Amino acid sequence: MKSNVLVITRKIQLLIDSEDREFIIQAKEQLYNWQRICFRSANMIMSHQFIQEQVADFFYLTQEIKMKIADQKKDENGILVSSRQNTTYRLLSNHFKGKIPTNILSNLNNTLISYFNKEKDGYWKGEKSLRNYKRNIPLPFGPEVLSKFTFTTDNKNLCFRLFQIPFRTYLGKDKSDKMQMLKRIMSGDLKLRTSQLQLDKGKVFLLAAVDIEKDQHSLDAAVIAEAALSIEHPVTIRIGIREQTIGSKEEFLHRRLAIQAAIHRVKIGAAFNRGGHGKKRKMKGLEDYKHMEKRYVEQKLHLYSRMVIDFCIKYGAGTILLVNQQQREEIAKGDAFLLKNWSYYSLKEKISYKAEKAGIQVIEE
Repeated sequence: MKSNVLVITRKIQLLIDSEDREFIIQAKEQLYNWQRICFRSANMIMSHQFIQEQVADFFYLTQEIKMKIADQKKDENGILVSSRQNTTYRLLSNHFKGKIPTNILSNLNNTLISYFNKEKDGYWKGEKSLRNYKRNIPLPFGPEVLSKFTFTTDNKNLCFRLFQIPFRTYLGKDKSDKMQMLKRIMSGDLKLRTSQLQLDKGKVFLLAAVDIEKDQHSLDAAVIAEAALSIEHPVTIRIGIREQTIGSKEEFLHRRLAIQAAIHRVKIGAAFNRGGHGKKRKMKGLEDYKHMEKRYVEQKLHLYSRMVIDFCIKYGAGTILLVNQQQREEIAKGDAFLLKNWSYYSLKEKISYKAEKAGIQVIEE
């Protein structure tokens, strides 16, 4: 039976809730120390889990040895002193106990082992490589370490403590559903799951994961919407005799190329700009353009994927078939222009996410 619950994640900027500059510096330094430990821990977990899966091959010269990757208390052939999941947690505890909250280590261990178990078949077939974590890894934590929720005096942001560090949200002019989500978490209407703290260039972000119920629509899985992603039109979707083209080459690709050309001109012109303290003033124009292309593409892909789902809901289609999608992705891999400028994978991801929320199945051909 399919679950009617979907996990979504919202990114919310956080500020250290203190007027003491020294306290803020110390709190951020502590968070970065924890991040460095998580970086080491994550790669240790994946390495040890992989070795445990491969340990049978270490004994191929001796046939008399009987062994099993299991707790020796539960299986006479087991070679572990505890469960497989607990082995890596005990490893981290021995190395880092007292240097980082155990809640972070526990959630990191559980999350990574879950990833490993889902992907290990791909490791053996050579279809996937073992995950390698970078230094900017987020810090996972359970909802039980959040406490003392209060609103700011203007009721526009939320204050709370996380590992006894005081934080407050910074929503700015945000017009999305983040504040409403925070209020529902406080009231208990939404369940907060294992979430993460992300550190990015001195800023702190909360990646809040919550359970929401999927939308309920009158859909029939036997009604199939055939969707084709192409360079002429981002999406062409057809249900029976009904057909709709979503977006156009001129609207999406030409505008994207125009932004790239503008960035190139600004780079050339930056050499003649008046300098100041360092390069910041000279490169100000380029910084203004830096994320323009990404924002434009993300906005368009969200719009196109939303229109696909709305079309399916309108005509009751419970299944989306992405026609010749795998072939198109293979062609794009060999074409540098398509690979750089045509976001097949990102559009497919957004369609899949919105389809899951609406209760629609997505199949690739």
